[in-house]
Amino acid sequence: MLLGLSTRTMFQASPTAASPSSPQFGIGEGRCLYVILLMALYWCTEALPLAVTALLPIVLFPFLGILPSNKVCPQYFLDTNFLFLSGLIMASAIEEWNLHRRIALRVLMLVGVQPARLILGMMLTTSFLSMWLSNTASTAMMLPIANAILKSLFGEKDTSKDMNRDNEENQASLQQNKLYTVPTEMQFLASTEDKDLTEEKEVTSDALSDLKKEEEYKTNIWKGFLISIPYAASIGGTATLTGTAPNLILLGQLKSYFPECDVVNFGSWFMFAFPLMLIFLLLGWLWISILYGGINLRGWRTKKSNIRADAEVRAREVIKEDYQKLGPTKFAEQAIFFLFCMFAIMLFSRDPKFIPGWASLFAPGFISDAVTGITIVIILFFFPSQKPSFRWWFDTKAPNTETQPLLTWRKAQETVPWNIILLLGGGFAMAKGCEESGLSVWIGGRLHPLEGVPPPVAVILITIVIALFTEFASNTATIIIFLPVLAELAIRLKVNPLYLMIPGTIGCSYAFMLPVSTPPNSIAFSSGHLMARTGLLMNLMGVLLLSLAMNTWAKSIFQLGTFPAWANIHAENATSFLTTVENVTLSALNKI
Repeated sequence: MLLGLSTRTMFQASPTAASPSSPQFGIGEGRCLYVILLMALYWCTEALPLAVTALLPIVLFPFLGILPSNKVCPQYFLDTNFLFLSGLIMASAIEEWNLHRRIALRVLMLVGVQPARLILGMMLTTSFLSMWLSNTASTAMMLPIANAILKSLFGEKDTSKDMNRDNEENQASLQQNKLYTVPTEMQFLASTEDKDLTEEKEVTSDALSDLKKEEEYKTNIWKGFLISIPYAASIGGTATLTGTAPNLILLGQLKSYFPECDVVNFGSWFMFAFPLMLIFLLLGWLWISILYGGINLRGWRTKKSNIRADAEVRAREVIKEDYQKLGPTKFAEQAIFFLFCMFAIMLFSRDPKFIPGWASLFAPGFISDAVTGITIVIILFFFPSQKPSFRWWFDTKAPNTETQPLLTWRKAQETVPWNIILLLGGGFAMAKGCEESGLSVWIGGRLHPLEGVPPPVAVILITIVIALFTEFASNTATIIIFLPVLAELAIRLKVNPLYLMIPGTIGCSYAFMLPVSTPPNSIAFSSGHLMARTGLLMNLMGVLLLSLAMNTWAKSIFQLGTFPAWANIHAENATSFLTTVENVTLSALNKI
């Protein structure tokens, strides 16, 4: 029905002449706005799959005369898309050989088994994995480890038949949906219910209060574990360009709106976002540990009970047992780890800005992050997964058997979320349509009331608005809609566009209040537990820390103190576009 609406009747040009400060709203801008609103509606309501909605510009832009197909289709395979694809394929190889699980268990063995330390270990591991894997995959991988530790802390390994049935259902769900489900709070504590009831019959009335406190302690620790994992995944994804889709959408739209902008790459982004991630992760851990009993500020000198001491011993044994089940480190794991380190080092050192990178050895503009990522990823498909034997070359009787590579294309097809590539392309196509139709210029003309807002205040307001918006909508769809507006607002305010676009991008990942905000929240909070109180302060901390980062070390990394020349070029192009539109409109009105 919405697709059948007539844009010609919806958006008509105003019969008044345009002024330089108020650009004319023409038919082209109206048609583009119609497509954007339609896609935003479908993205927010999920009336169509997100990837299918992202394909609408291929159909609507040519039919409505906004962009020809030879300009729309290339937006779906920009070099930014291939950078993201290289990260997804590397993540598939890591998951294929369980390297991520070995890293997670090793970190937990190092940090200790006290609840506060375990929460810190969970958050550090999840955030590190989320820097390279998707946020959803990192959360789904860490939850079973958390469940095993929680069972060792608060219950025996052998549980009731109902719990075994639930575990079988969870495993079936995992095989069908490739996602981990989590037992609810009541299901989790049910494994120790019978034991607790028999003990309560034998204890005196004086000890009942202690048992109630112990049960409350168990419940709070359970909530703290469950909350920390999706929060750490969302925070960790902001540290690298490939960590989450909004970061790459920013990079792609910068190349579309400001082709001369070259200050944002993997290395410069990491230098800015990694310290921010560490600070936010530490403060988030303190808040969760204090709120849910991992750190007791009042009774930190009190002696630990025997029950908790025994539980921690059991948890340590569970972690060691799971680590030993992985066996000795395989040759494939060592190879994947080496290639992963090369992947990160080469991306970081390509053009770090503060020193010449290795890309300076080649022709300027020829080597991008996508070239680096795909180069390493191609090696995965022919490098052997077993240690090669050099005797084979000299033994004429040796069998000629095929060696399995580190990653097969069939496995990559099954594990890589190709829909995200299409979603990125839809965002880039939308941005191109806004630019070519003049809609972005028209939006900028409507923002003149905001010209008096101080830039630091604008950063805080933008982060708050986008963080609240993304609580109810996809973070990818949110940043696709807001980035063109932020770019034009920055030009109106005469500030570096990155000063507004970077907070908007990172703010999309700061969705901590509702289970429906992000896929990691939805997976972890399948129990229905809401975390509005915890998430509200997390959102507030994120806004303030992001504002602090943008006004301190980000200024030197991205040269935010001046209005750059590459933004001036865009402003001049916009002015010339406005002049052309005004002349065409006035001549048409004179004929009437």
